[in-house]
Amino acid sequence: MSETELPTMQPAGRHGRRRPGWVTFLRDLAVILVVAFLVSFLLKTFLIRSFYIPSSSMEDTLQINDRIIVNELVPNVMPVQYGDVIVFRDPGGWLTAQPVRESNWLLGALDWIGSLVGLTASDSNDHLIKRVIGLSGDHVVCCTATGNLSVNGVPLDEPYIKIPAGADAAPREFDVTVPAGSLWVMGDNRYNSRDSLGHIDDPGGGFVPIQTVVGKSLVISWPIGRWSVLGNYPLTFAGVAEARTAPTSGSTATALRPAP
Repeated sequence: MSETELPTMQPAGRHGRRRPGWVTFLRDLAVILVVAFLVSFLLKTFLIRSFYIPSSSMEDTLQINDRIIVNELVPNVMPVQYGDVIVFRDPGGWLTAQPVRESNWLLGALDWIGSLVGLTASDSNDHLIKRVIGLSGDHVVCCTATGNLSVNGVPLDEPYIKIPAGADAAPREFDVTVPAGSLWVMGDNRYNSRDSLGHIDDPGGGFVPIQTVVGKSLVISWPIGRWSVLGNYPLTFAGVAEARTAPTSGSTATALRPAP
């Protein structure tokens, strides 16, 4: 019985088919980076996006230079709700022209790449952030006899606002009805915010078209010590929607302060 001759295994030389380990590593690394970039780009384009806060109009909820994560499914997939902290594009004349900051080509390139994947927000100064107080059809008034805002006759207890001691919930009285397709928004730092009330005398009446909304703020992502979820305070707005849809005979009247 003859023995079967086995082929001799030869180590791969320069003409072998196996690639060096470092070539395979670089190829796999490039694939991982490309996939990660594409996933981040898709997330930034359709789902979430990062912005930083350039002003004090939302204090104490948001501080200058806070970074936030915004849900871009609002309002196209998910509806805007009372109390949401939304980011929106300038409806027209709300923002003044910002000076162009000088930057070298390397920082500019890194900022551009970061903005593509949502890690930076080079256009934060082109957007505004406020809290939704009134939706389409709502009747928003200030002030009640106790100095509160009211929506559809329901007084609002707003724990998130920053106002001077003993002051009303808004720096001036107003009485508006939100038109269809629009929002009434206000900053939490009520006496230092150019919001709907600050633009009430503009041609647009201070109303924000829903189509200008970029998304709803979800969390403070930076600095780490301020990480927190941004709520919309459903108890503050309890009964507001029902009061809007209720028959006039059953609605609650708002007690306005006497005229001076």
